Amino acid sequence: MNRKKTTALLLAALLAGSLTACGTSTADVSSQTDGSAAQETIDAAFSGSGFGSGETGDTAVTAEAVAYTETDSDLFTERDLAQTADLTDAVTLSVTDGQDITISEAGVYVLSGTAENVTVFVDAGDEDKVQLVLDGLTLTNTDAPCIYGKNADKVFVTTAQGSENRLTVTGTFAADGETSPDGVIFSKDDLVLNGLGTLTISSADNGVVSKDDLKLTGGSLVIDCAADGLEANNTIAAAGGAVTITTDKDGMNAGNDDEEDAGEVYLLGGTFTITAGSDAIHGDALVQIDDGALTLTAPEGIEGTVVRINGGTIAITASDDGVNASRKVTSLTPAVEITGGDLTITMGQGDTDAIDSNGDLTITGGTVTITANSPFDYDGAGTLSGGDGHRQRGSRHRADQPDDGRRHGGAAGAARCPAAAWARCPAAARTASSPAVRWPPGTAWASGPGPPPTETPGPPPPSTARPPLLTAAAWAAGGATAGS
Repeated sequence: MNRKKTTALLLAALLAGSLTACGTSTADVSSQTDGSAAQETIDAAFSGSGFGSGETGDTAVTAEAVAYTETDSDLFTERDLAQTADLTDAVTLSVTDGQDITISEAGVYVLSGTAENVTVFVDAGDEDKVQLVLDGLTLTNTDAPCIYGKNADKVFVTTAQGSENRLTVTGTFAADGETSPDGVIFSKDDLVLNGLGTLTISSADNGVVSKDDLKLTGGSLVIDCAADGLEANNTIAAAGGAVTITTDKDGMNAGNDDEEDAGEVYLLGGTFTITAGSDAIHGDALVQIDDGALTLTAPEGIEGTVVRINGGTIAITASDDGVNASRKVTSLTPAVEITGGDLTITMGQGDTDAIDSNGDLTITGGTVTITANSPFDYDGAGTLSGGDGHRQRGSRHRADQPDDGRRHGGAAGAARCPAAAWARCPAAARTASSPAVRWPPGTAWASGPGPPPTETPGPPPPSTARPPLLTAAAWAAGGATAGS
């Protein structure tokens, strides 16, 4: 059985802060490290996990992939982000068993009450914006959506402050002519979920579906469903709210078989707890995370043709791939790009990859912590630039040896300890009895005399000559005093 490896990559754009010296001592060497030396440090620290700065490969990130960058103003209007509705001219409606409600004009409609087999239809003009305010609404249907947006410019579903709302579909959805509505909330047009209350959705199929764009900006949303929790043909975008999804399929899924380049997920804020049977978050074209707190448990945590992580706190527990960039659209080249944020990935046993890119893998910032048999697997170029690297091992791995240098970061074979590292580190760090000792963030790997070692993992033979050891203080000062 393969033994697990724990890899922690602490990345800072300008190599700021302090680096941990060899052994158990600590020294601040940031002031001694210029840009070129910092890059040498990073290159050496990651060469053992098959991840090198500037390594070339068969593919590259395309201009189209880089062009996918969105901001709040691009994705959300002021009304999208407002968590309360203007109730000045609102219409108040109460639900009754078996009596559908049809809304045919723009406006604000407050819905309340408890009923069975009721659908709230929105069938308005092409330019009409309809806002449904749920204020203590409970609907339970057998085979039809609870809210069905048939036509409008945009439909808002807003939970009133402090309200508890529940929408449930227990059976198989019935077709509506040529349309197959398959979500408890189903809209053919843009759909926005916001508010200051709670909405709980239960479904034998999908939870919330938009055949255009789906946006979440506030409120508490709890979804328990058999298929996708949140589904959109074009874009899923979130700027806030607390979302909990439990599903047998995907937590979020953005994609459209009829439109080649569609399928983008943008997360700019919010709290997401997703337990999924397939992908926690899936975007055919792109998944971009700029902020938010995500806890994802699924066979695959995040999947898209391009996966870009710029910020946020993300914890992934997966059994296949933690982060996976694979071609879902032909116009983009697969790539994983990590520029910031705090990403923690814990993988199950077996043939699993924490970060798997069918193209390039680029890390320029952030914090990445991986526990996996295979930390990295990429087909193109692996690049780490502008940051500081720190590697950790599990208790059954020698702390003073990097991986075997294969591009696929699987279980190491006969790892080699760089001569420079032997030259720089105190004897205590070189013994097999001290597995808890961590190598420094690559500084000792980047330079130092001594021929390349040929021994297999373990302390060097006693007869092997090594240059004098440096104390932590001497190392920090750049001196050459021998010590232990």
